Amino acid sequence: MASVQKPTIPKGTRDFSPIEMLRRDYIFETIKKVFKLYDYKPIQTPSMENLSTLLGKYGEEGDKLLFKVLNSGDAFSNIEPSELENSKALSVKVCEKGLRYDLTVPFARYVVQHKNEILFPFKRYQIQPVWRADRPQKGRYREFYQCDVDVIGSKSLLNEIELLQIVDRVFEELGIPVVIKINNRKILAAIAQFIGYPDKLIDITVAIDKIEKIGYEEVCNNLKANGIDNEAIKKLHPLLNFKGDSNEKLDLVLNILSDNEIGKTGIEELSFIYNKAKEFGIKQDIEIDFSLARGLNYYTGAIFEVKAKNFSIGSICGGGRYDNLTGIFGMPDISGVGISFGADRIYDVLLATNKFDKSSIEGYNILISNMDESCLSYSMAVASKLRDNDLSCQIYPEQTKLRRQFEFADKNSIEYFIIIGEEERKGNKINIKKLSTGEQYEVPFDKIIGFFKEKF
Repeated sequence: MASVQKPTIPKGTRDFSPIEMLRRDYIFETIKKVFKLYDYKPIQTPSMENLSTLLGKYGEEGDKLLFKVLNSGDAFSNIEPSELENSKALSVKVCEKGLRYDLTVPFARYVVQHKNEILFPFKRYQIQPVWRADRPQKGRYREFYQCDVDVIGSKSLLNEIELLQIVDRVFEELGIPVVIKINNRKILAAIAQFIGYPDKLIDITVAIDKIEKIGYEEVCNNLKANGIDNEAIKKLHPLLNFKGDSNEKLDLVLNILSDNEIGKTGIEELSFIYNKAKEFGIKQDIEIDFSLARGLNYYTGAIFEVKAKNFSIGSICGGGRYDNLTGIFGMPDISGVGISFGADRIYDVLLATNKFDKSSIEGYNILISNMDESCLSYSMAVASKLRDNDLSCQIYPEQTKLRRQFEFADKNSIEYFIIIGEEERKGNKINIKKLSTGEQYEVPFDKIIGFFKEKF
């Protein structure tokens, strides 16, 4: 007798129940509705990309987190025994494809591949899953959805303002108070020059980007481990630990970087975005944060990160300006800017803070009884009438005792139970019971829609 296999799924992935899917759809539809308000258009790209498309775009740490896909067939058939000793070279030879790490690099590839079909500036949104070979933990998954919105082919900083308006509106609609943190990679590049290590920009940004997670002292230790001396680290201290408001932070960094042209450009851009965002009525808190680095290598200008105010989970949205991502694919000097909403973390915040709108995620909750064969045609007519008027419902599938149907309705949190027996069929009416209160209503067939429209 064959052994019974215990059903499992890979770590960092999840199944979703019907109620979880309804909640997730509520998030996706809310975000999508806001994207459309700003006239962004949807695209989709494949789950797999060529590894040559993905490698080298996310930094060394990002490359380590790529899921590589083994070539079809016997991928090892042409491998020499000596090649087995070099795992990196081996993986490149037997894996030509990888699961996408984010939606931005595939978007850049899409833009170049379809450049003759695109009118610039091009505004797109994309809601699809991505994969990262990360260590699973709270709020961090190996498979998760991103909701990206980008505009490419324009250098105007008004695009950054518009993206902040989108962030503001999305989280207002979802009922999540947030802090929007902003910085500029040009300022970070100037800081690296200021402390004497322009060639260590990546090491510096990767280290300081973790300051909230590991603390200032550990950031200093990481910097030292990457060859940055104590004198240089001391110069970073006021920038990473200054407690003034955003305008005071701008004054501080302007004073420090007054002789640095790239730094002054970054400060001008950051100041414009910050002040215009306030002027254009963004309601969520906006904070300038010089420790914000967004570790991805392709960012070149403004960078954003969004944190929930009342729940600790890390960033729930982030993005920034990239000036030459398409250049990697042979189309240089096409600037773009975008943000990505982390749907899975947003879900966790809404669930933990009890912010899911019940009416939006549970539909209309109408169950129609199935008493006996003589009433079935009438029950079907009632269901058809409801559905023809965009009222979702279901008929209990089995002809069984009413008590069992009541139990089913109760366990599934059904709000309204329509009871149809011989009396209701002959009288061309329905009997409606609101299960949460026990209230009962007798409604003529031609008044059904008016009754439910009033209730919902």
